[in-house]
Amino acid sequence: MKTFNELLTTILILIFLFTTPSTAEIKSLKIRSDNRPMILFEKFGFTHTGNITISVSGISVTSSLSQPDPSRLGFFLLSEELMIQVVLELQQNPNICVVDSKSVLHLFTFRDLSPPPHSSFHKSFPVTNPNEYSLFFANCNPQSLVTMDVRTELYNIDDGATKDYLSAGQTQLPSLYFIFSLIYLCFVAFWIYVCFKNKRSVHRVHLLMGGLVAMKALNLICAAEDKHYVKVTGTAHGWDVLFYIFQFIRVVLLFTVIVLIGTGWSFLKPFLQEREKKVLMIVIPLQVLANVASIVIGETGPFIRDWVTWNQVFLLIDIICCCAIIFPIVWSIRSLRETSKTDGKAARNLAKLTLFRQFYIVVIGYLYFTRIVVFALKTIAAYKYQWVANAAEEIASLVFYLVMFYMFRPVEKNEYFVLDEEDEETAELALRDEEFEL
Repeated sequence: MKTFNELLTTILILIFLFTTPSTAEIKSLKIRSDNRPMILFEKFGFTHTGNITISVSGISVTSSLSQPDPSRLGFFLLSEELMIQVVLELQQNPNICVVDSKSVLHLFTFRDLSPPPHSSFHKSFPVTNPNEYSLFFANCNPQSLVTMDVRTELYNIDDGATKDYLSAGQTQLPSLYFIFSLIYLCFVAFWIYVCFKNKRSVHRVHLLMGGLVAMKALNLICAAEDKHYVKVTGTAHGWDVLFYIFQFIRVVLLFTVIVLIGTGWSFLKPFLQEREKKVLMIVIPLQVLANVASIVIGETGPFIRDWVTWNQVFLLIDIICCCAIIFPIVWSIRSLRETSKTDGKAARNLAKLTLFRQFYIVVIGYLYFTRIVVFALKTIAAYKYQWVANAAEEIASLVFYLVMFYMFRPVEKNEYFVLDEEDEETAELALRDEEFEL
């Protein structure tokens, strides 16, 4: 039994390490012949008017050892603050079942089911202590298999009657995404104006950049509608499908635009070298897989067996893609340094090198902030302020787009085409400096 409890504590720790606050839609789940000792269904931030409704039917428990004890199978809520206490209890007392722990908010066990053998359960539980809780199912009968259909509703009640199916830290997201979608629509309009004003300087990459901003705006509109319908009704009404479609197009376009700008395509040269094509051939298929992982993570939930694996796949692919898009920028900087030694145009090359170095720093800063700082905010922010991490991510993305589009805007005297060589000697000295070595 001690080994079984050690397994329980390990699973409990892993679940809290890998899970982030989720959208608590109304979910109907089917568990079939499952032997997991712990299953996480949802993670939700409750206010003082929180409520949880659980419906369980089609229950069947079989064991190869002995008759399963129904009191050792059940549902409970657990806050992250009390997780350590539960782990200590399980380690100190090998005979205790997690559903009997004093640190968990007990909901019901299979002993409460009636009438057997085709039993079912339907009940609502008020949550009067505001906090972020995780809804778990525990099976403390070793080598037993559980089959059941589960329907969950987690929500807060606003204004005494209206149900809010978004977690307390995410209820502001529909408004947040809608505001940013309006900003990006204005961005698209302004970019079209700039391109028409400078028709002679417009290159194919500028059209891709415009498409990128348009996809970002559409992605945010769908995200706002998705969250709004989940907030009001508990289901996305199909907006999640559109959200994932535009998200896929946006992410692929984003990585493609960064790679193409980094290589100088359509600015410095009308073609891509073989190694640059290989980067695109690696990044785009990986982004397809990353979006599949994102859909699995977002549309299923931590209750599926391979949920943690899909999270790891998404994280690994994202890291690989972020590293891959840096190489073309580095290659361009090194290529320009080599060219500056032979073509005798130091001032122009210095301007190009400066621009690429600035772009390199901007890309690194954007990737660092959205991957590390935003994750840290999600981890340390109080559950009521989880939306702050989403706001920080959108602000960082907007700043990145603005800086990138400004640096590579279609103007006649773009830094790519600087022909002023008055300070040729100063430029030559600067190019000899090692500041452009990466």
